[in-house]
Amino acid sequence: MTARFEAKDDGFDLLLGDRVILRHRVDSPAIRIAKGNPTVTMVRGNFRMADAPSEERVLRYMVSRKDRPTSSGLDVEIGLADWAGSPAQLNVQFGFEADDSLTLNIDTPLAGYDRIWVDFLAETNEHVWGGGEQMSYLDLRGRRFPIWTSEPGVGREPGTPLSDAMSADGSFAGGDYWTTNYPEPTFLSSRNYAVRVGNIEHSILDFTEADRHRVEVWSDEANIYIIAADNPAALVRMLSGIEHTPMLALPDWAIGGAIVGLKDGANSFARLEKIIAAGAAVSGLWCEDWVGVRQTSFGRRLFWDWQWNAERYPDLPARIAELKARDIRFLGYVNPYLAVDGPQYAEAARLGYLARKLDSDEPYAVDFGEFDAGVVDFTNDDAAEWFSEEIIGKQMLDFGLDGWMADFGEYLPVDLRLHNGDPMREHNEWPVHWANANWRALKSRGRLGDVLFFMRAGFTHSNRFCPLLWAGDQSVDFSRHDGIGTVITAALSAGLVGNAYSHSDVGGYTSLHGNIRTEELMQRWYELGAFTPVMRTHEGNRPDDNLQIDSTPELLAGFARWSRVHAALAPWVRHLCDEATATGLPAQRALFLHYPDGRETFTIQDQYLYGADLMVAPVIEENAVARKVYLPADDWVHVWSGKRFGSGWHKVDAPIGSPPVFWREGSEYASLFAGLVEIRDSI
Repeated sequence: MTARFEAKDDGFDLLLGDRVILRHRVDSPAIRIAKGNPTVTMVRGNFRMADAPSEERVLRYMVSRKDRPTSSGLDVEIGLADWAGSPAQLNVQFGFEADDSLTLNIDTPLAGYDRIWVDFLAETNEHVWGGGEQMSYLDLRGRRFPIWTSEPGVGREPGTPLSDAMSADGSFAGGDYWTTNYPEPTFLSSRNYAVRVGNIEHSILDFTEADRHRVEVWSDEANIYIIAADNPAALVRMLSGIEHTPMLALPDWAIGGAIVGLKDGANSFARLEKIIAAGAAVSGLWCEDWVGVRQTSFGRRLFWDWQWNAERYPDLPARIAELKARDIRFLGYVNPYLAVDGPQYAEAARLGYLARKLDSDEPYAVDFGEFDAGVVDFTNDDAAEWFSEEIIGKQMLDFGLDGWMADFGEYLPVDLRLHNGDPMREHNEWPVHWANANWRALKSRGRLGDVLFFMRAGFTHSNRFCPLLWAGDQSVDFSRHDGIGTVITAALSAGLVGNAYSHSDVGGYTSLHGNIRTEELMQRWYELGAFTPVMRTHEGNRPDDNLQIDSTPELLAGFARWSRVHAALAPWVRHLCDEATATGLPAQRALFLHYPDGRETFTIQDQYLYGADLMVAPVIEENAVARKVYLPADDWVHVWSGKRFGSGWHKVDAPIGSPPVFWREGSEYASLFAGLVEIRDSI
């Protein structure tokens, strides 16, 4: 699909093949600029961005053009201005590469102009996807998505009781459909092209108009990468970056059973033995409270000083060794902040490794809700190396941990002073810095591919360093914008921009304002978790108020059952890992990645292909005993009954214990899939 620039009497077109993707005319210009006047408000990681731009210039006229051959293609440089006789007020360089990709670099010589808008041509029946890890919508058309990493919020639906209660104190903690830990200024079009904004500054993807896709960048320059391919799967391969950076693989142990999350101090080990005795397939014990706990009104939180708390976990080194001898790994928790009342904070402050206040050299303290923490300054290479080596390396890896939740990364305030850089610019990049700090620790000890860490925060190129995403802190319910169903949308959208593996807190996490787990929710989340690359449970923020996997015989049996199904799928998941390495395709896939000619697939976000051969349609509505399932143009076999289905929409019975799952007729793994019913029924 050859990219080219075509000059017109009153403007120009940018084409991919015969498709115009950007059209600029005097009476409908595609690019404009202005001076920004932003207001950024943060309350405990919840942000609101406002802007009052001024002195807007609508750059209608092409006043200059220069063509320059390069070693890989052709550069076309043009100048734009708001009057035909003016010198160029905006420089635009189109770089056409030999692989039919192109770059669009925009800058202005005008002082103070730091807002750029670029309009791409849209078609009425076009669909767009991407935006990073989006929780509410897979198809982005008709909505606007600010790209700024933050807390996603609780409820994420203003006007509902839970979201309104969370935001009542003015903190925006209720969130909205676009708030996410992992935004990314990338979108893919059903017209088989993709746009990735190379800037790390705040940007906005706006798909609210029928005739345009608007990209807004808060900078005096914009760097935009445009690629084209024959189908969406080829676009995903290109966006994954596997040609330049190998896809990080999941360890065998992590896909061979469930990771049990308990934060009950030394009693966690006794509970684990009962879970194993019930027949569960367990590959790991995750105790995020290995560092100690701090009780707050939000719930049971952790003491943010990243080293073993011997009082809460006596004899932990010996316990870890005993578990590992049984092929059960021990996992912990870390984040990039240090509690001000911990010894590691004092050490970091002494070394000058913390971000500082604007008006003094004192460390900046972030309010995390009833306690403060310092920000390790990753723009200081020495500070980043110190955290990787002294904390993750010595206190975690050398201590015996084989994995951890690498939490947070999205809280960087904009009113602090960094060693190198503007926090307004570095904010979105902070999760990538954080991922890199973890990756460097593993690499330094030769543990890549063996140790597993997982993150919720991210930005463009996080997949270079982070092997596994988790979908964040879902509410413990079936709600549309923050419940169990959002983890499917999250995995599908993140997979489209290059993240091969995602999973979630089985059971959900956030329990506030009387919202607590039900047995039905737990059972349905077991079913979903079994068909994700990693199955991991979480006790949530208020363990004592909520059901746990060992709270009742029925819940324990259900967990054991689905953990065994998950373990049985390990050969299939390893196959998906190999595919990800070779093709960049994620494990959980939007249906259109394999069936791009079926437009019915373009908006489906509540079911997924688990590789090419499994269709998984989790039950994500409360009290449902059946659900509609779309099966694309192949023949499919129902895993639990063996009944054969053709393509199209089907209403499928789905009582608890029988989520709609199908394998594709002719799959090389048919015998594995056919055996899942026996494994399910063995407990």
